[in-house]
Amino acid sequence: MKAVMVMFDTLNRHMLSPYGCQWTHTPNFQRLADRSVKFENCYVGSMPCMPARRELHTGRLNFLHRSWGPLEPFDDSMPELLQRHGIHSHLSTDHYHYFEDGGMTYHNRYTTWDFERGQEGDPWKGQLADPEIPEVVVERRSTNSDPHLVKNMWRQDWVNRQFMPTEETQPQPRTFANGLDFIRRNQAADNWFLQIETFDPHEPFFSQRKWKDLYPHAYNGRHFDWPPYRGVEETPEEVQHMIYEYAALLSMCDAYMGEVLDAFDRYNLWDDTMLIVCTDHGFLLGEHDWWAKNTHPFYNEIAHTPLFIWDPRSRRQNATADGLTQMIDLPATLLDYFDVPLPADMQGIPLADAVAHNAPTREAILFGHHGGHVNCTDGRYVYMRAPASQENAPLYQYTLMPTHMRKFFEPELFADFEVAGPFRFTKGAKVMQLPGRAWAGGHPLTTLLYDLANDPNQEHPLDDAAAETRMIDLMVKLMAENDAPAEQYTRLGLA
Repeated sequence: MKAVMVMFDTLNRHMLSPYGCQWTHTPNFQRLADRSVKFENCYVGSMPCMPARRELHTGRLNFLHRSWGPLEPFDDSMPELLQRHGIHSHLSTDHYHYFEDGGMTYHNRYTTWDFERGQEGDPWKGQLADPEIPEVVVERRSTNSDPHLVKNMWRQDWVNRQFMPTEETQPQPRTFANGLDFIRRNQAADNWFLQIETFDPHEPFFSQRKWKDLYPHAYNGRHFDWPPYRGVEETPEEVQHMIYEYAALLSMCDAYMGEVLDAFDRYNLWDDTMLIVCTDHGFLLGEHDWWAKNTHPFYNEIAHTPLFIWDPRSRRQNATADGLTQMIDLPATLLDYFDVPLPADMQGIPLADAVAHNAPTREAILFGHHGGHVNCTDGRYVYMRAPASQENAPLYQYTLMPTHMRKFFEPELFADFEVAGPFRFTKGAKVMQLPGRAWAGGHPLTTLLYDLANDPNQEHPLDDAAAETRMIDLMVKLMAENDAPAEQYTRLGLA
C-alpha cells in the first residue's frame, strides 16, 4: 500500500471548478474530482498554518489549549507512527514555517524530507543592499505583528524574487519536482507515504506572466500582489486585480497538481495508492470587505475548505461525500489505510466508509483560533461564540514547548507561571499554564449565527433562540470531548 498527499496552503474552495467556479482555469482540479471523491462539508479545525499541521499529525484540535507552536512531547505524530510500523514517510515542502521556532518539531517526524527555499519572507538569500522594489499599492502590513519584522519580511521577499527569474526556479515547481522524483524512484516499492506540500497559493501571489495572461484585465495601477491583513481600503480596481493575481497563482498550482495526476497515470498508481488533496484554510479576497485569513469571523471563504480523496480499495470516483470532515480526519484515514492502530487520543475519523459509500461522519464540528471565536457547525448552521466580556478573559495556553511563530515566549511570561493538568491527552504529563495569546484586530468579537441553507454568503446574522440553543449544546458537548480547559467555558459565558 502507498499513499500520496498533496497539500496546498490557502486554497480557496469557492474558486475551484469542481466546486462551481466558472471563471478560474483549474482543469486539473476538475480532472482530480473526476477520479476521486469530492467532500462537500470539509471545514478547518485550528487556524492558521502550524495549528492545522499539528492536527495533521495528532488528529486532535489545537486551538482550545494553545496558539501557534511546535508538536508537544506527548503528541502522537502520524508520520512517526507510520515509520514505527515499517511505512517510509517522506515530506517534500517549501513551507518555511516548518523551520522557524514555532514549527521546528514537525519535519523531523518524517523518515526523510527535503525543503525548497524562497517563499514569502523566508530568510533565504543574504543581501545588504536594498533590492529594487516597484511602487506598490501598500506594503503588506499586519495589525498583529512586530512592524519591524513585517517590514523585514517584505524586504526579504523582494530579495528572494531576484533569484527566481523563471518558473522553474520558484519553490513550488522545485517542491513538486522533488515529490515526483520520489514517486519515480519508488513507484515499484511498497509501504510508503509521500506528502507534497507547497506554500502556494499563499500570499504573496507571485507567478509568471503566462499564468497572469489567463486573466487579462485593464489595470494600470501600482504593483499589488500581497494583500494586507486588515479591512479593504483599496479601490475596486485594485481589489479585482488582487483577485486575478490569486487566480493566476491558483492556475499555476493546478498545473503542478496535473503533474501528480500524470504520474498516477504513468505508473498506474491508481491501483494501489491513495491520493489525498487538501488545504489548511481559505482566504478573503475582499469578501465581507476584508483581506486575508486571521480576521474573525471565520466566514466560509476561510473555513469551508476543499478535500478530494481517491481510495484504491473502493475505487469510487466522480462522486461526492456529504459528511462533516476536518484536518483531524486525515491522519486517522492514513493510519487506518496502512492498518496502523489509531492512538487513543486521536479524535479524527477514518474516512474510508465516507469515501466508499458516503457514510455519515459526525453531527457537528468545532473550529477556531486560540483566543477568538469558538465556532461550531452542523453543516446547516454556523455558530460563532464570542467572549462574554471585552477583556476576553480568562485565557491561558498550555504547553511544554513555549514558542511563538518566530521567537520564544517572553521571559516575563514565566515569572508566575503555574503547572496545570494533566489533560487527558498529555499522557500523564503536567504542562505550563501561561497567559493566552489572542489574535488582535479585525471585527469586534460578537456572537453570530448563520443559516447556510438560506444565507450561504453569511450576510444576515440570524436571531433564532431555538437554533442557538441547539448549537450551544453541540458546542459544549464537543468542547468537553476535547477536554477544553475550564476557563474556556467561563471566557465564552457557557455553563
